[in-house]
Amino acid sequence: MHWLADYWWVILLVLVGMVISGIKELRRVDVKKYLADKPELPPHRDNNAQWDDEDDWPKKK
Repeated sequence: MHWLADYWWVILLVLVGMVISGIKELRRVDVKKYLADKPELPPHRDNNAQWDDEDDWPKKK
């Protein structure tokens, strides 16, 4: 771990480069174009839409 104390600045440069690269790529995203061509979501499937017809509990008298 002694090398980490000597070369911490190299790791810092790599991390800063990754952050700058990520920011540059995010600036290229055209939000309005994406929202115009956004695919439709499939309909939501509700598991509680059909209640269980078989009642396992005994009926109250």
